Amino acid sequence: MASAHKLGPAIPIQCHAWSPDRQTIAISHNDKVVELYKRSSPGWTQTDILDQHDLRVNDIDWAPKTNRIVTCSADRNAYVWVQGPDGKWKYSLVMLRINRAATCVRWSPQENKFAVGSGARIISICYLDEEKDWWVAKHIRKPIRSTITTVDWHPNNILLAAGGSDFKVRVFSTYIKEIEAKPSATEWGAKMPFANLMAEFSNSPTGGGWIHSVAFNEDGTRLAWVGHDSSIAIADAPNGMVMMKLKTNLLPFLSLIWIGQSKLLAAGHDCVPVAFSVDASGKLIQGSKLEDTSTPMEAAATLGARDLFKNKDDVGQESRDSRLATTHQNQINSMRVMEGNKLDAKSVSTTAGDGALVIWNLDVLSSKLSGLKI
Repeated sequence: MASAHKLGPAIPIQCHAWSPDRQTIAISHNDKVVELYKRSSPGWTQTDILDQHDLRVNDIDWAPKTNRIVTCSADRNAYVWVQGPDGKWKYSLVMLRINRAATCVRWSPQENKFAVGSGARIISICYLDEEKDWWVAKHIRKPIRSTITTVDWHPNNILLAAGGSDFKVRVFSTYIKEIEAKPSATEWGAKMPFANLMAEFSNSPTGGGWIHSVAFNEDGTRLAWVGHDSSIAIADAPNGMVMMKLKTNLLPFLSLIWIGQSKLLAAGHDCVPVAFSVDASGKLIQGSKLEDTSTPMEAAATLGARDLFKNKDDVGQESRDSRLATTHQNQINSMRVMEGNKLDAKSVSTTAGDGALVIWNLDVLSSKLSGLKI
């Protein structure tokens, strides 16, 4: 079962993040502000607007333990937002020291630091300088040669996965001796000085697609990613860093999350999340979509697309009766676990270019759709 909600005007939603109690959502409508909406009996009520960025907000993350929000933007800045006793949100500027747009941001599991990717071919690892009471950044530069489009943290709070527009996925150490204890060895390696490259994978050595999303599984032994060549891939650290890649016949995915130890969801330009699983040998298997799109409406949508182009050619206008056979009517930009975690997700949320928030109940969907492997 999927429930769709409109939050404000029907303008594309670039990104979203949930509060710790999952009662408030932070979204950005493809502009420079972040809007907070709280669940209420009639639907959703706007409670606040975080308006400090000068250009489009590219990503948001909400720390579940400390209740702090971090935002990053095309204006090359990031802000940490803290809610005061009066309920008002106060911001602190982060010293990113980059000269291009900040593209993605994620809190570390212990929430004592966060990572910001950028178009400056830099990853900023930011932490709070207690003495000066401001957020400072240490840079990871080599061997990055492209825009960083996505980041995700290993559960040990040290390793960080990053994907970029050079078709590469890399795992770095972010160990900062000033704020944390020396890390123990993992399947990804033992030596972890700051910015050390632990692993590197190419999405396609002979050409392929840039990376849209990366995600570690619950215990950090596997790293998954999706690329613009309509592929999904997994690197298995305990199994000698072996990489398995699956090229699909779908449109490119933009977001990826783990919903079980060997189960994933990917979503993007097909406007509906798709389930994938990993078998005992590490092979990727494509499952079902979260919606049955093989309905008469699908044929009507195809006809509508043909009429759409004919109408554009004739009168330069879009046909008004074309509609996709999916809840979302535009590409899914972001996806989050709403209830549960990477090991056992009960529901997930998606936001898209149609301006809608959709909440997917995975338990109900798996019982209704035959062949849905989640």
